[in-house]
Amino acid sequence: MNTGLYRDTHCVLDFDHHAAWVDDHHVQLTRKEFELLAELVSSAGEIVPRDSLLLNVWGYGPQIRTRTLDVHIRRLRRKLGIYGERQIETAFGIGYRFQPRPGSATPLHYLEAVPA
Repeated sequence: MNTGLYRDTHCVLDFDHHAAWVDDHHVQLTRKEFELLAELVSSAGEIVPRDSLLLNVWGYGPQIRTRTLDVHIRRLRRKLGIYGERQIETAFGIGYRFQPRPGSATPLHYLEAVPA
């Protein structure tokens, strides 16, 4: 799991404290919603396959068929408001991608350590 912060113009994700903010408002996420968002943000700009998300977040193997991922994506988008639809893209039949807004995101390798 990552440590530090992901930040863009509207969203902040604190990996160490499992917390998220949108436009300076704390977003209450369940543990699985946070883990799912963290997986997507960790691969920002890249499509993360469904099987990979199901394995890394829920521990499900490829033989498991479930709509859990889709339900959690829908809830996550709703909680992130207008940015949820803009930043969490569906790659139909493949998976999902967290797409930072051009010029607004702090690349993952620039994540800041959370002050002690």
